[in-house]
Amino acid sequence: MNKKIVHDALILTAFTLVLGFILGLVYDITKDPIAEADRAATQAAYQKVFENAKFDPYEAFDKEQADSIMQDNGYADEITGVQVAKDDSGNTLGYVVTVLAKDGSQGSITFSVGIQNDGTVNGYSITSIAETPGLGDKAKTEEFSGQFKEKQVDAFEVVKQKPASDSEIEAISAATITSRAMTNGVNACITYFRNVLEGGAQ
Repeated sequence: MNKKIVHDALILTAFTLVLGFILGLVYDITKDPIAEADRAATQAAYQKVFENAKFDPYEAFDKEQADSIMQDNGYADEITGVQVAKDDSGNTLGYVVTVLAKDGSQGSITFSVGIQNDGTVNGYSITSIAETPGLGDKAKTEEFSGQFKEKQVDAFEVVKQKPASDSEIEAISAATITSRAMTNGVNACITYFRNVLEGGAQ
């Protein structure tokens, strides 16, 4: 009986070691392609909100400062990074601010917002969303996202009727929570821009 227990334990140990080795090998093989795919998706998001621009990390980005600005202005959202958008001559065209909007109906939404030097919003590009198909995920459509483009406002607000001004965003039908999450996220990026980047910060 004891020999069988020892035998079974040895087999289980060997199996665990082999499985661990295989998983480690698979991770080593796939980690670089996955990271490259993530980088490509991120760059595509940047290009969507600043076409033909080149991007450099905003070296002065301070996460604690960003969190403090969000808290002081009543946002639960989180600014996770900033890129400087530049033309071929190296002149700054504006910034791409990435936000984690935490109040979606099905969880957090990650997207990047392009903001020109004068505060005009170019639009946004979503990199992660889990909102309900056919409802909240309509935030990815041009019909909704296009409402933010080429607008220069202090903040947007969600309305349920046809917008009467540049600052009004018509909610996605039956997805008001998602609409507000996206709008709050864009507003969070505008707030960060106004407090840190406006005026050509480098």
